[in-house]
Amino acid sequence: MPPVPADLASRMTEILADHRGMEGSLLPILHAVQGAWGYVPQEVVPIIALDLNISRAEVHGVISFYHDFREEPAGRHVVKLCRAEACQAMGADRVASHARQALGIDWHETTADGAVTLEPVFCLGLCACAPAAMVDGRVVGRVDEARLDALLATVQA
Repeated sequence: MPPVPADLASRMTEILADHRGMEGSLLPILHAVQGAWGYVPQEVVPIIALDLNISRAEVHGVISFYHDFREEPAGRHVVKLCRAEACQAMGADRVASHARQALGIDWHETTADGAVTLEPVFCLGLCACAPAAMVDGRVVGRVDEARLDALLATVQA
């Protein structure tokens, strides 16, 4: 494994110190790491594992289990489309297919220009206004293909 850049190692030392002695600190540490860099760089996994006296596989397992942790930087804008049953019943599959085609990417991918990352999410709590989406943290209801196109136009501008 290549050496860890000094700025990353320094910030990791701070993050780990802030959580030292905390019961169940792995999730808060991972949230802090993602808050610092926008994703969880692979270089920090062994650092976290060593500090918490757990395996790298355990750290990776938690990162890959929770949908909000990223292992790669996201695009400048993140579009999340609800994949839960209520949204599916109201046409979310059709909207999702349209989104993937319009952006030319699949789930968890980012457009070539780095503008948009597309992610599935399982329930945004907007079931009465299905299908639902979240664009840069803002929840949007009643999303059909036309509304999705308008949302994508704003983030791709």
